[in-house]
Amino acid sequence: MHILITGGAGFVGVRLARTLLAQGSLALNGAEPQIIQTITLADRVAAPADLLTDARIVSLVGDLNDLLNQNKLPTSKTHVVFHLAAAVSGECEADFDLGMRSNYEATRSLLEACRALNTKPTFVFASSLAVFGKVPGFAMPALIEDDTLPTPQSSYGTQKLIGENLVADFGRKGFITARSVRLMTVSVRAGKPNGAASGFLSGMVREPLAGLKAACPVPADTLIALSSPARTVEGIIRAAEVSSEAWGPLKAVNLPALCTSVGDMAVALERVAGKAATDLLDWTPDPNILKLVETWPGVVASARANKLGLQADTDYEAIIRDYIRENPEAIKLAIKP
Repeated sequence: MHILITGGAGFVGVRLARTLLAQGSLALNGAEPQIIQTITLADRVAAPADLLTDARIVSLVGDLNDLLNQNKLPTSKTHVVFHLAAAVSGECEADFDLGMRSNYEATRSLLEACRALNTKPTFVFASSLAVFGKVPGFAMPALIEDDTLPTPQSSYGTQKLIGENLVADFGRKGFITARSVRLMTVSVRAGKPNGAASGFLSGMVREPLAGLKAACPVPADTLIALSSPARTVEGIIRAAEVSSEAWGPLKAVNLPALCTSVGDMAVALERVAGKAATDLLDWTPDPNILKLVETWPGVVASARANKLGLQADTDYEAIIRDYIRENPEAIKLAIKP
């Protein structure tokens, strides 16, 4: 089996690649597992060294639109595409053209390239909770479900919704096997901060554990729907595995969410690392971040994902402890047992 991961050197892409390599095989669309022969990682930067040393990894470095224009991907052997590459929310609000090029144009071009293969590859599109939003003058639905009307309130959310609809129509036409998964906010992300408006939801844990100050630019009672990195990757892989019959006619699925508040996240951090950690949190409001975050839903249901065998994280403290276990070199504070 040959796999393409766009955004393959990013945080989720790297974790996805490592998970697939550890599995060694993938049961695509309800079929018997097939041995993974090649995983191509396409990104603007090279993949980490541990991936590059694996003979099954091919690294393509460059802008996705440029790689597509040069016909470097996908290849005729590609069985499944995990399309993770995207400009993130804060970047898209600051630079509309960047978002349209990265999130709309690249997605359409990638779909057209898959169509040209005439092999109907499985196409798993990483969409976002941001396709839902609070419309000014209207109340947010009490519960966001798979079939709730998307009402994005950001350029990023709008571009992701366009992507969902493109993927669905290419699937309807029989060009691809279409799967879109709406990712929740992923926390805790290791590594450096990115330009996402939701980035503080990782930074408020990651930075204090490293002994650094961190911004909490929204009120403590702000509701958040989030998922651990492990659960996120589990959902992405499951989307490729299930049969079309099990997936059903709706092409986009809400991945399971742990629904919590920013204040409860801080409480969990204090249980793990004490007041020394939470004293490093700066609760100064940021109007630009708040403007986006307050449009996001905080209570999300995932009935379809649950039927596919996926479950939400149940404990944010456990997510923090998983981050500590996986990133011991990044931890500077004393951790409570």
